[in-house]
Amino acid sequence: MAESLDLHLEFDRGAGFPSRSLENALRDSIRTGRLRAGSRLPGSRSLATDLGLARGTVVQAYAQLVAEGWLVSAPGSGTQVADVRHDLPDSRRQPRPSTASEPVIELRPGIPDLGSFPRTAWATSVRRAMATASRGTLDYPEPTGLPVLRAELASYLARTRGVRCDPDAVAIAS
Repeated sequence: MAESLDLHLEFDRGAGFPSRSLENALRDSIRTGRLRAGSRLPGSRSLATDLGLARGTVVQAYAQLVAEGWLVSAPGSGTQVADVRHDLPDSRRQPRPSTASEPVIELRPGIPDLGSFPRTAWATSVRRAMATASRGTLDYPEPTGLPVLRAELASYLARTRGVRCDPDAVAIAS
């Protein structure tokens, strides 16, 4: 076990990568409240010397914790503990509820930004289309596709591909 004289960090060098062990030790110290928000951390050189680690190991651990939001770092200002909630473990940490004035940005892949969807324009278009739609438009279409769509597609193919075809020869399928 190595111990930091300034931070009183304990981590096991034999448990895997020293950088991960240092990250976990710092994260646990922040989570338990031993390192409070705004506390300045020693420079990477002095902490590396103190712990007997390579400076790159400490820099890597600091960078990972900055990326996770546990630490705040600015060039020339050193590294400080960020203001985070440390009462829940990572797996149970819930994002704080947003207020009406604070926009929520969804960053999960495959999720569209539903807040920017033009609801008013969409509803207006649907109302206009429904008001002018004939009864046959709302019924099931022909198995080969809507005649208007097949005619438009035949015209498009003739214009762009040089294919001459009758709309009755075009079939629309899923």
